[in-house]
Parts: sequence; C-alpha cells; structure tokens
Amino acid sequence: MSSAEGFSDFFYAAPDGLRLHARIYGEANSGHWPVVCLPGLTRNARDFHDLALYLSQRADTARQVVAFDYRGRAMSAYDPEIAHYNVGVEAGDVLAGLAALGIDHAAFIGTSRGGLIIHVLGALKPAALKAIVLNDIGPAIEAEGLANIRSYLERSLKPKTFHEALDAQRRTHGDDFPALSHADWARMVGAIHRKTDAGLIPDFDPALVDTLAGVDFSKPLPDLWPQFDALAATPLLAIRGGKSKLLSAATLEDMQKRHPGMDTITVSGQGHAPFLETGDLPQRIAEFIDKANARH
Repeated sequence: MSSAEGFSDFFYAAPDGLRLHARIYGEANSGHWPVVCLPGLTRNARDFHDLALYLSQRADTARQVVAFDYRGRAMSAYDPEIAHYNVGVEAGDVLAGLAALGIDHAAFIGTSRGGLIIHVLGALKPAALKAIVLNDIGPAIEAEGLANIRSYLERSLKPKTFHEALDAQRRTHGDDFPALSHADWARMVGAIHRKTDAGLIPDFDPALVDTLAGVDFSKPLPDLWPQFDALAATPLLAIRGGKSKLLSAATLEDMQKRHPGMDTITVSGQGHAPFLETGDLPQRIAEFIDKANARH
C-alpha cells in the first residue's frame, strides 16, 4: 500500500494469462457500492487519481475505487498480438480483474473507450452494473472525433522534458480545452507519460495506434444502440464536453429520449474528454452514485 499516494497496486492474470494491473483506492465497504473506473483508448488508471481519492475518502460514503490499466497500457503487460487490443477482449479482462478482487457488482465510470467497454459489460454481465457514468461517450460516435484522435496519435511529438510535453499537449488540444488551468495540463502530462533514460514517452504500446489504421471514416461507424437500450433500467449519468467532437449534442439528446431517467452534464470549455477531477464534477458524480445506491 502506498499510503502517501492513497492507493495500492493490484496485479492479476487476464483470461489468456497476460499480467494486468489496477489501482485500488480505499477499503471495501458493504454499505456502499465500489466504483470501477475505465479509461480511454491510450489512457490509464492515473486519469482517475484525483476523482478516486475524492470518492474513496468522503466522510459519509467512502467507497472502494478500482481503476484499471488495460493490456498494453501503463503497468499492464503489452500484448504481442495486436488483434487483442479490442473492446471485447478488454471487457473480458475487466471481468477477470473484478473476479480476482471478489467484486460482483459496482458503479462504473467509463471515459471514451471505457464507456464502450461498459456497453459490452452490460451484455456480458448486466447484474454487475448498478450505476453508470459515461464520460463523453455514447452508443454512437462521430467519425470526425475518432479521426481526430487517430490524427494526433499518429503525429504525436516526442518531447524529452516535462515542459516540452506540457507545451505539446497545449498546442494539440488547447482549442478544445480553453477552460483548463496550468495545473490541469500538468496533471494530464503526468498521467499519460512515463520517464525513461531517453526522456518522456507515452505510457502505452505504440501498436495501439495501428488499431485505428483500418477505420474508413467515409462510412458510418458501427453503433451500440441495442446495447445502450439494454441499460434502460440502470441509473445513468452522461457527461459531455461542450466542445466534444466525439459525442454530439444530437446523440446525447437521443440517449435522453431512450433513457428518460438519465442525468446529463455538459462541461463548458472542455472537449473530448472532460477531466473528471475539475470543477464540481467529483461532487456531482459522487452525489449521482449516492442517490442510485440509496434508491437501490
């Protein structure tokens, strides 16, 4: 346990034997659901650090929080088979991690790809999902947004120092995130890089970028509306960045129509995907989960 940082490292075996990692914040509490945090395509458990501390240390409703590193990200092993970097395999990895931890149900928070994994989990093990927070993701994604992600990953710079990395992130994403402070950008840079003798490098398997190479953005992207409709009875909070290119306002409206009980938050001055530790988002997420837990 790294008491100074507020979490412990947990390693477990994927169904195919790959060594995977998650961070565990707080202690199991029989009165309160645990929270499972699932990051974006090339992101990792560090994205949720501040939110996880908040959720795990609240005086009245402290919850255990589990934040996963998918295979090929951060402290999880890289997979030599690129085809295994897909939402279905990663959903199976999450279920294996939860089984290893003895967690049979939880509130789930999914950013981008993490939200797609939640849709798959709803089909594989619906009883596990007690409440859902989707961060800038829905059952339909905009081709423009996915193309933008592929573009900046393919042309990503190779900064040697923290300050170079911070400047690169601001130049790449600044127009989409005018609301962020210097401290916000610094946390982002720390979350997505690791230090090596050659300088900072992105903390994910470079082969992940290749998984987007074959996407034809001139054709409609597959959607997950049937899987989303199956979540109609599950308490749901959908967060959208006001400047998001991946989750459109029209899709958010359609989600609301199909899930009338869904709560929504639009985050001004942020794009894809909003930083969940900023503004009043931690409090609003906690209150949403508390309310769902109390109703249950």
